Amino acid sequence: MKITSVECYLADGGLGGFVTVKVNTDEGISGFGEAGLAYGKCSEAAFGQCQDFAKMVIGMDPFNTEEIWEHLHRHTFWGMGGGVVVTSAMAAIDTACWDIKGKALNVPVYKLIGGKTNKKLRAYASQLQFGWRTLIEKNDALTLLYDPQDYYDVVKDAVAEGYDAVKIDPVFAPLEDAGMAPFATQGNQIRGCYREHDLKRSVERIAAAREAGGPDLDIIVEIHSLLDANTAAILGKALEPYRIMYYEEPTMPCNPDVFKHIKSRCSLPLATGERSYTRWGFRQFFEDRTLDVIQPDLANTGGITETKKICDMAQVYDVGVQIHVCGGPIATAAALQVEAAIPNFVIHEEHNANLLKVFKEAGKYYHAPVNGFYDVPELPGIGQEMSEKAMATARRVVIE
Repeated sequence: MKITSVECYLADGGLGGFVTVKVNTDEGISGFGEAGLAYGKCSEAAFGQCQDFAKMVIGMDPFNTEEIWEHLHRHTFWGMGGGVVVTSAMAAIDTACWDIKGKALNVPVYKLIGGKTNKKLRAYASQLQFGWRTLIEKNDALTLLYDPQDYYDVVKDAVAEGYDAVKIDPVFAPLEDAGMAPFATQGNQIRGCYREHDLKRSVERIAAAREAGGPDLDIIVEIHSLLDANTAAILGKALEPYRIMYYEEPTMPCNPDVFKHIKSRCSLPLATGERSYTRWGFRQFFEDRTLDVIQPDLANTGGITETKKICDMAQVYDVGVQIHVCGGPIATAAALQVEAAIPNFVIHEEHNANLLKVFKEAGKYYHAPVNGFYDVPELPGIGQEMSEKAMATARRVVIE
């Protein structure tokens, strides 16, 4: 089997752009993969990088995923030092090749990487500071929440669907309504050092979530690296009474030593990983044992091939895995396949952007949790493809 062409797509993703590839073969089997830069201002770069890499894999055997991964890694020179644009495009092509292998053998990908360890995948309702179903489906948009009462209400909304775990960023929204601008700088958004009333408001938001969910609800606190290490430690200490499942990206992860500083000053379990790329980016966190949970983004850190290796490394250090998922349906499906196979799986991220119409219509199938749990897709390959509508409306470049 040989790769004959690669179709690269850039489509509206609601928060940014879904960057997807379709890898075609001489046996009529095609596979889909996604570059995970779905929000922010990197989708054009990932779209271009996918085209560059597509030229390098024409004529190669998609079954040789290790050879293809190493080929892309070694022959781009600059990419060997890391960089999310490079590794996201590697992820797209790698995932598409795994999809082809599963389809050719008529089995889901999880059976090719060890088989099913987890029969169902527990999920959490993610990023509730932007609302949940009642708010999102009403306006088909994310809505930034400010008042602690709103956090109480949104947790009730998620719990009513059967979720027993949620994730909230209590820092993302400033004290007053400044309009919705996800992942963009707002003049009064909290960054770096806290004022005392900022700290008080963040704690009040999590306290409201705990009251709404009761003692059995797991609460993940997300910071999006908005705080400096000292401030993150102070907030972590203040949140200790609310039994936090883990404290995600309390500060910038590029310097692992600052996580050691935070860990020494508060008792919350720490997590990061969506902005760490390849096994080399996770190495020091494992060796320092500063993390309790890693969150590699499969569509950004090199695909199924690399993510499985990172998860296996984590198991050596008794570190749990929650794959970061904030992209399109292809990224979600690929994450489910890996999570089904790994024994150190913790929980799956069900991002509230998945409730948007643009997400639901981007895939051929709409996979979603029922009562807070995913069933792993049993279709051949990763169990997802781009919808005909998504392919017809996206910008498309074909490399042959």
